[in-house]
Amino acid sequence: MAKRKTSKSVPLLPLRGLLVFPTMVLHIDVGRERSVAALEQAMLEDSIVFLVTQTEVGNEQPGKDDLYKVGTLAKVKQMLKLPNGTIRVLVEGLERGKWKNYNEGDAYTAVDVSSYPDEEEKTAEQDALMRLLLEHFEKYVKASKKVTTETYNTVADIEEPGRLADMVASHLPFKLSEKQEVLELFDVEKRLETLIRRLHNEQEVIDLEKRISQRVKKSMEQTQKEFYLREQMKAIQSELGDKDGKSGEIVDLKKRIEEAGMPEGTLKVALKELDRYEKLPSAAAESGIIRNYIEWLVTIPWSESTEDRLDIKHAEDVLDRDHDGLETVKERVLEYLAVRQMTHSLRGPILCLVGPPGVGKTSLAKSIAESLDRKFVRISLGGVRDESEIRGHRRTYVGAMPGRIIQGMKKAGTVNPVFLLDEIDKMSSDFRGDPSSAMLEVLDPEQNNSFSDHYIEETYDLSNVLFIATANDLSSIPGPLRDRMEVISIAGYTEAEKGMIAKNHLAPKQLKEHGLTDEQLHFTDEGLLNIVRYYTREAGVRGLERQIASICRKVTKEIVSGEKAKVEVDAPKVEKYLGKRKFRYGMAETENQVGVATGLAYTAVGGDTLQIEVSLSPGKGKLQLTGKLGDVMKESAQTALSFVRSKAEELGIDPMFYETQDIHIHVPEGAVPKDGPSAGITIATALVSALTKRPIRREVGMTGEITLRGRVLPIGGVKEKTLSAHRAGLKTIILPLDNERDIEDIPESVRQELTFKLVSQADEALEIALEGVSE
Repeated sequence: MAKRKTSKSVPLLPLRGLLVFPTMVLHIDVGRERSVAALEQAMLEDSIVFLVTQTEVGNEQPGKDDLYKVGTLAKVKQMLKLPNGTIRVLVEGLERGKWKNYNEGDAYTAVDVSSYPDEEEKTAEQDALMRLLLEHFEKYVKASKKVTTETYNTVADIEEPGRLADMVASHLPFKLSEKQEVLELFDVEKRLETLIRRLHNEQEVIDLEKRISQRVKKSMEQTQKEFYLREQMKAIQSELGDKDGKSGEIVDLKKRIEEAGMPEGTLKVALKELDRYEKLPSAAAESGIIRNYIEWLVTIPWSESTEDRLDIKHAEDVLDRDHDGLETVKERVLEYLAVRQMTHSLRGPILCLVGPPGVGKTSLAKSIAESLDRKFVRISLGGVRDESEIRGHRRTYVGAMPGRIIQGMKKAGTVNPVFLLDEIDKMSSDFRGDPSSAMLEVLDPEQNNSFSDHYIEETYDLSNVLFIATANDLSSIPGPLRDRMEVISIAGYTEAEKGMIAKNHLAPKQLKEHGLTDEQLHFTDEGLLNIVRYYTREAGVRGLERQIASICRKVTKEIVSGEKAKVEVDAPKVEKYLGKRKFRYGMAETENQVGVATGLAYTAVGGDTLQIEVSLSPGKGKLQLTGKLGDVMKESAQTALSFVRSKAEELGIDPMFYETQDIHIHVPEGAVPKDGPSAGITIATALVSALTKRPIRREVGMTGEITLRGRVLPIGGVKEKTLSAHRAGLKTIILPLDNERDIEDIPESVRQELTFKLVSQADEALEIALEGVSE
């Protein structure tokens, strides 16, 4: 191989994404200023430029480190300036060259190039390699279809081995870096061998592509064949009347959709989803999701309803049979029935039964459903903290389901059930949303005719549902939600009512559950009254039922063991079966006390009595409050003390008592939290009693908020507080004058045994409560 070095530097023309082999003639578009200047310089001399490829295509200003070392010396045959400013150049490759001495001028770059022309003499080995190369190239042309036959014929006529190799390399789909490797092979035989090897590899790749293509085509044909056979099978099943398989399921679903009584918009959606389901193969993941959605749509009641039994006498009998007391609730249900009977088109009211545990809120809802001949469904909201529990999950989630409201309607099977929302005050919220806000739409009579569940997505009419909510504590229900409900307070039961409930309901129920008969175990009225008085202290009757169950268990054991055949539980036997008395009946003091006043309190589990004690000791006017009191009750104590100081002379108290004595106010049962403003009048009375040494009448209980001027303001929970006073054996109850209307809610049997004193000023309460002061 002869080597010739250039005698002078040659202008450099960098190429992007392009490589020129020797003997190649092609057009190149040149736009970079330095490249244009290099061409112009070449045209001024011998029209020779050095074409070398950039290593990185995106480099606009390549340096000497951005170029391959080997390129092609070429002759500029023609230059043409295009309208966009680019110059189109026709160049002809001459020889391989390797540059050095990178000379970067102001206008263009020149390099010193050593050229490497191919040898002119052809050896026998080269001739053999040429034939082998042409043979492989012919196979490639026939297999790939990427090179025309005319091109092959042109290449086959070349007799120079080096030129043949370069021409074949230029027509192969090699990467630019692979073509550069061929350009850098100065030895012709190595060049021919390399191309033969690469053509052989390319042929294998083409054969592999053909095999893969044939396999895919065969698979596609098999799929099409299966589809055709399935369609044939459907047609055969249809002719035979065989409705099994998916086609039969589609027919069945369509029939159920049409018979479901859906609104027109929902019907269209259901039929559209059914059409999608029919077109999807059974193995598709979405098929099961759509099937489940359609199943929900057809099982939810859209028009099925029960006919209300608008018989007021029947409803009254059912409510009286199942519940003793609760007159306010019964009256409200009967009013609803009367209006419904008159108008025939009254939306279901939304009632909220608020009261302590065990007073029969849930069982009352069941009785209401029975009195109306409606279906009854109950959901518990205790601990619900996720909005999707109410509105459902969107179908994009895996395992999505409708919310509890729609699930309850499906369970009811009618559009007008009695729907119990149990423990609505126990809902809470977290990062997953606020379920109480989602309940606003459910319980708003103006909105629930178009309730939207995230899963169903279609509006659902809840306006015919009679919603009944239950709660223990009204204060924990958000204001907007409370505003949508009609609140009915259930204070609890009187002693007589508990005795009747135990006799008519609890005892028969427990006898049945323990397998006993009336002949084997009988509770006397005195025995039940003893259980109520000395073994329970509650607003409801759950504890009472547990005590009756305890006696039933012990009697069952005696009967099974053969000790007794019949037992009558009277007052003396209650203590035998339940042990020593747990509570003292009547919490009132046995004698009048100085500085000890009985207050009435309201808690989440009903009313209760509080003994407020005041003790004086020599000191400097320090006020101490004990008994786990809340902030409001502490403020009531401060207010009561300020009132007493302002009225000291009128009450016969030393005006300077505050500087000579320490005052200690204590509310016993310190483990029980106590709060509220209604203890103000009680604390003031205890203070005056302690400072004047006048005893407080033991049979007097009181409640009311006090101001600095001595006014007594109204309070809540009068019924609950009065029942607790009655349980405690008090006889006189001091109430704020503005609470007079609440006395009507107190059972008649309790009112007859109590004397109510209504006061508007603290002075009036003191006259009633303090002994030795004329009334």
